[in-house]
Amino acid sequence: MDLRQLRYFIALNEHRSFVRAADAMGITQPAFSRSIQGLEQEFGCVLVDRGNKDLRPTPEGQVVLQHALTLVQGAALLSAEVTQMTKLDAGELHFGCGPAPAVKLVPDAVAQFINAHPKVRTCFQVDNWEKLSRALSREEIEFFIADIRHFESDPNFQTQPLTPKRGVFFCRPGHPLLAKESLSTNDMFDYPLATTLIPPGIRKLLANLSGRIDFSPSIETEHFPALVKVVLQSNAIGVGTEEAFVEDIAQGSLALLHWRNLPQNLESMNARCGIVSRTGFRLSPAARAMIETLVAVDKQAISVAV
Repeated sequence: MDLRQLRYFIALNEHRSFVRAADAMGITQPAFSRSIQGLEQEFGCVLVDRGNKDLRPTPEGQVVLQHALTLVQGAALLSAEVTQMTKLDAGELHFGCGPAPAVKLVPDAVAQFINAHPKVRTCFQVDNWEKLSRALSREEIEFFIADIRHFESDPNFQTQPLTPKRGVFFCRPGHPLLAKESLSTNDMFDYPLATTLIPPGIRKLLANLSGRIDFSPSIETEHFPALVKVVLQSNAIGVGTEEAFVEDIAQGSLALLHWRNLPQNLESMNARCGIVSRTGFRLSPAARAMIETLVAVDKQAISVAV
């Protein structure tokens, strides 16, 4: 039994004639009759009352007809849904991103994506890399954008690097530290530090600089705009990637802090931004298209910066 035979049986019920049904299905009448006979042989019973002028289905045929209608309609719906998803004419996309990419990279990429695929429902979760990795493992999201160093050596995850992001310290204009000619990292710890969840490498660096075994910031939030507002209204020092507030720096509403005993492009302070997905899991067409858009937007940002 296959869907073709079931379609022929449905057509026979509609047209009440082997000749008309065969013509409607585009095959010869003998071939059509053999297909119906083959279906009857498979079920081991007569499905059509040939003694009836209208070729009514037998009681067994009526049961087969009901299931045939469900199966054929279901197959058509399945085919249509997969086709729509493949063409990105429907479906949903769920992914995640860290606080810094959520400021510019992700909104710019999502805007381009929905312009190209407006019928795809797009949801992205903004959180730290620990919570995003758990959401990924629970299959709540298909991928996320964050620092990939924690995931590169884990066989459960697959990583695709984006442009590294420069990590910097920033404060409000008029901050007391800006009045000093030269700043040491010792000066940093006289003030509260405000950050998102710190990657292990930066956390270790800050612990070493502060002379502590471990380091925890005074203010921690995954909402970057809120973090910036705290810095603007206090003497807190913010820590983050420069791209997240480059416009604030250009406008003079935020100022960068440079420490004389800390190299400006220290590797451990930079974020190894990238895309993290699960090993062995096939991404949906929408996820693949979104990742392509993210990569393209990231490259555009590099060319503009250069």
